[in-house]
Amino acid sequence: MSHSISTLMIRNLEDVFGENDPARRRAAVDAIFHEDAVFHDPNSGAYRGRDEIHRIAGMIKAAHPDFRYQPIAPPEELGDAGRIRWVSGSPGKAPAYAGTDFIIARDGRIAALYLFFDTLP
Repeated sequence: MSHSISTLMIRNLEDVFGENDPARRRAAVDAIFHEDAVFHDPNSGAYRGRDEIHRIAGMIKAAHPDFRYQPIAPPEELGDAGRIRWVSGSPGKAPAYAGTDFIIARDGRIAALYLFFDTLP
């Protein structure tokens, strides 16, 4: 199934990196990422393929199981790329950190995801 770039970015935040249930997270990874996708994390390097993306997303979520990602601006699209700015933290509390996800899409799925950490707004 082909998805818009904006949909891919929102689903990545909510259904992949924001999902506690491993089966639902895996289904989302399979639905929105190419088999050969790569996720670039500025702290720990590159993760290649759906299995590795699923694994690292689970590890990140396990470190902060109550954190939620909240977009702070609408997704932006340009050609086959997009970005979304967000904050994350426990509901009802001040955000703990902020970031920007930048993706390259191919045939309606994420081919590459780049994470940039930002200063809290």
